[in-house]
Amino acid sequence: MWAMVAKEFRQLRRDRRTVAMMIVLPAVLLIVFGYAANFKVTSIPTVIVGPGAGQAATLLHAPFDVVEVDAAASQATARSRLQDGRAIVAVVTGGRGPQVLMDGTQLLSVLTAQSALAKMLATRPAGSPAPPVSVRILYDPKLITSWVMVPGLAGLILVFIGTLITSLGVVRERQTGTLEQLAVMPLRSRDVIAGKIAPYLMVAAVDLVLIILIGMGVFHVPFTGNVATFALGAALFLLVTLGIGVLISTVSQNQGQAIQLAFMIMLPQVLLSGLIFPVTSMAAGVQWISYVLPLTYFVEISRGVMLKATPISALWQPLGLLALLAAVVLGLAIIRFRRDLAPSDRRARGQARALERVADAP
Repeated sequence: MWAMVAKEFRQLRRDRRTVAMMIVLPAVLLIVFGYAANFKVTSIPTVIVGPGAGQAATLLHAPFDVVEVDAAASQATARSRLQDGRAIVAVVTGGRGPQVLMDGTQLLSVLTAQSALAKMLATRPAGSPAPPVSVRILYDPKLITSWVMVPGLAGLILVFIGTLITSLGVVRERQTGTLEQLAVMPLRSRDVIAGKIAPYLMVAAVDLVLIILIGMGVFHVPFTGNVATFALGAALFLLVTLGIGVLISTVSQNQGQAIQLAFMIMLPQVLLSGLIFPVTSMAAGVQWISYVLPLTYFVEISRGVMLKATPISALWQPLGLLALLAAVVLGLAIIRFRRDLAPSDRRARGQARALERVADAP
């Protein structure tokens, strides 16, 4: 038995990637997720419009972060800011009393805003009666959790399919020996990658439609926006996730390594993409990780289109960043795949020349 124990320790010592997964990765994840897992919202972007906007701005304090004050604007402007994602709370002054509009797709922020607003009204100085404040929650009036989670979970499922399943593709080719056959075929690296991700792209698209239909039918999640805008965001997101899967497969020697790397990439996207915790509530040193995760932008797009009917003009930034990520990831995958094919191509051509010499020998 002790001989087997010693053998396993020697094998672990040679497999540095597994040792890092067992010792270093848990410590790193604990530190990163410890700063990311924060239910306390300290900053809520707020716009104030209407005749008394300037005076109302002086009365608001943390956690309300006033990002725009426009005395000439109307309630339509306030709704537009919430729909475009520029603010979570909008205060409309004038009339019989101020009206507070809140973006119901931001659950934690709305709950914090409601609590802070009630506290501010309750602690007004004696002799200054509080004006009648009307509070209205838009897009998810009853704050139903499934309405907010389903659009994000659709992206999370696609991350699983695109990253984990696709990452086994080239690794399987290498283990079965068919990578050398690909090397001698009259195909370029980008053609091989396109041929490999095309089936997964179609399957993932079908899965996405199925997930959205189940969410709408079972959980009654509304779809109020433009289908074409949603399809564009989903297509770019799928290209990124499938490209990551192919890239993982090119740096892995076996399926075990591919699965390890895939989970290392998927796990941060669960907690750092804004799916569960607001990105703005994370520590500044952790937020930058969120901004390089493709799921962060798909969550913004899917929630905006499905729940708020956000127009494509307001989503140009996440769409553009997804396109940039897709270009970078697929470019790296093509470069890595070309490097993988080069040794196999040389071996295959050498074997072919050897066979030709044997055939020509007397």
